Amino acid sequence: MSSLLIPVLILVAVVVGVLLISRVLSRRSAELRDNAAAGKAAVDPAELAREAAAKLSEDQHRQLYSLIAQGQAMAAIKLYLSATGEGLRASRDAVGALAAHPQPFRRPEPAPQDLLPDDDEPERFPYRYRAIASKGDVTREVSSNMLNDEIYGRIRTLAKSGDVEAAALALTKHSDISMKQALEFIELLDD
Repeated sequence: MSSLLIPVLILVAVVVGVLLISRVLSRRSAELRDNAAAGKAAVDPAELAREAAAKLSEDQHRQLYSLIAQGQAMAAIKLYLSATGEGLRASRDAVGALAAHPQPFRRPEPAPQDLLPDDDEPERFPYRYRAIASKGDVTREVSSNMLNDEIYGRIRTLAKSGDVEAAALALTKHSDISMKQALEFIELLDD
């Protein structure tokens, strides 16, 4: 019986060793799969840099790149973290991407707005707005409390883009003049 004990112990040791090795290998393969899945979900560093730069104001952008240029990565991460409110890991990744792929500051583009408001009734303002157009000896004036700089700017943009009828229509909508008077006014606007 003692002659069988040694081979059985060796066999048990081999089986335990094989089980331990297979368990370690299965864990490693699971980790590799998780890392590969995380790698596929990871954002391209250049794209991450563009997105990160878009979250910063002009002053924050300048300060962040100043810190990066000075080699103060921790201060840059702290600045990005406080500016955006993102987590520490996301801030670290963003600053790393910004350092690797420098981005110029771009002002956020305003949301596209229609040139004419959708409201049927124009808003009335507590003041009277005067728009004056002249060409040569001819001068026209439109005065209304439904006009302001923004609306008049839209009307001028329409007129300059060649859409005279839409500009005249917008002018009649925001003032008490006729379509004929509005067309005469629009014709006098600077080209």
